[in-house]
Amino acid sequence: MKAKSAILSDTEQVTKHIAGLEPALAKTVEMIRQIILAADPQIGERIKWNNPSFYFTGPMKEFDPKEYKRDIIVMNLHKGRIMLVFPSGAKLNDTTGFLQGDYADGRRVKIFSGPDDVQAGKAMLQQLVKQWISLVDT
Repeated sequence: MKAKSAILSDTEQVTKHIAGLEPALAKTVEMIRQIILAADPQIGERIKWNNPSFYFTGPMKEFDPKEYKRDIIVMNLHKGRIMLVFPSGAKLNDTTGFLQGDYADGRRVKIFSGPDDVQAGKAMLQQLVKQWISLVDT
């Protein structure tokens, strides 16, 4: 008889996912993860669309789940690049050009090239995450 495998928590799933990445990519993704999680205690993490994602865990007014209003950032790690997708990034007041794209659905993205790039963008990334949380409709 097989022993039941333990169900991993969302955080454990993210940790396992990152551990399975190529080491240099994993190091950079972990840096980004820690920057985002440190921005506010109401940020949760999970695997969504096969990549780490970050969402608001606090109370919110009811909304249509198709609006993805809880989602702050979803990572896209396709082909070794590190793209952060902000599903509602157009709502953020970013006049610096840190967030890129002008998608009709309101998405904005940030692409990081490596640890030095992440370190250089750390303060802005945290500022935008905090700004996003300040706009939550509770």
